[in-house]
Amino acid sequence: MVQSGPSAPGPSVDGPAVALSSGSGTLSAMTSAGNEIRLFSTKAYDRAAFEQANLAHGHELTYLEPRLDVTTVGLAAGARVVCVFVNDVVSAPVLEALHAGGTRAVALRCAGFNNVDLEAAARLGITVVRVPAYSPNAVAEHTLALILGLNRHIHRAYNRVRDGNFSLDGLVGFDLAGKTAAVVGTGRIGTIVARLLWHLRCEVLAVDQYPDDHLVELGVEYTSLEDALGRADVITLNCPLTEETHHLVDAAAIESMKQGVMLVNTGRGPLIDTEAVVDGLKTGRIGSLALDVYEEEARLFFEDRSAEVIEDDVFARLLTFPNVLITAHQAFLTKEALSAIANTTLANVGDLFDGRACANEVVAGD
Repeated sequence: MVQSGPSAPGPSVDGPAVALSSGSGTLSAMTSAGNEIRLFSTKAYDRAAFEQANLAHGHELTYLEPRLDVTTVGLAAGARVVCVFVNDVVSAPVLEALHAGGTRAVALRCAGFNNVDLEAAARLGITVVRVPAYSPNAVAEHTLALILGLNRHIHRAYNRVRDGNFSLDGLVGFDLAGKTAAVVGTGRIGTIVARLLWHLRCEVLAVDQYPDDHLVELGVEYTSLEDALGRADVITLNCPLTEETHHLVDAAAIESMKQGVMLVNTGRGPLIDTEAVVDGLKTGRIGSLALDVYEEEARLFFEDRSAEVIEDDVFARLLTFPNVLITAHQAFLTKEALSAIANTTLANVGDLFDGRACANEVVAGD
């Protein structure tokens, strides 16, 4: 069974290997070590949200565009706190370099923490904090938007009308009312997705180790993953990425699905085996696919690559299917979510600077 948990939100940018300065001390020393936060993978919308939120905190913020990895970790030298996003690489080698440079805390501005080696962080005495909930409505609403848009071919209809093509051939959808929808993972986001689908009069199945009492009261049926995949007309993945859920949707899982099923993933890219999904699209087992995340997105998403040749053959193949709708990890991108992310992140770091325990600390085993 799937366990509910964090589910939600760059790119690969080469950076200079800056020489590291030596660092020492523990997190408690941060109270007298300045209050700079160095933020990696930042975009204009990040900066706007953090600048507004920082009016109430007064931290020193330094924004960096490159993604954090072994080639850019030198940019963090001297910063007691680094702030990272979903596709930053916070592996053991990166954490060791951060520690050598004086970093004593990593602040995730997202819910998921599968990109952080928590055991290495604990060994080095680096505190890791996260944003456990920012706006589950943002991701849930985007999930529903993908389901509706994909079903009614909105993306194709939009392009046709712009080209003066007003034919309706090939744009036939189906009523969601009466269809069976499976929600895999009913944490904060999945619970809202299930409620939205229930309001659209779907028969809602849920897969999670911890049933939500309100969903049960509504009549949502909790069942096994195998049963849900075999019965559903629409499957939406809203669970976190763990060892158990990696490639949750593989060739065998696809084979067990209904012919023509709709598959939607706004959770984490590696929840699905993308090559197996391509095969499922070719055979028609998967009738339509919507993605906001992709297994190898770190090399693609959050950057303008319109003038480049996409070297990822699997992703390029996905783009050739008329029944595939992809957005570039934007499900979280609302004003409310950005504000909540910035405020919670700065409050987390404020706790650390002031020597207080942070309720949003993440440790190995979580």
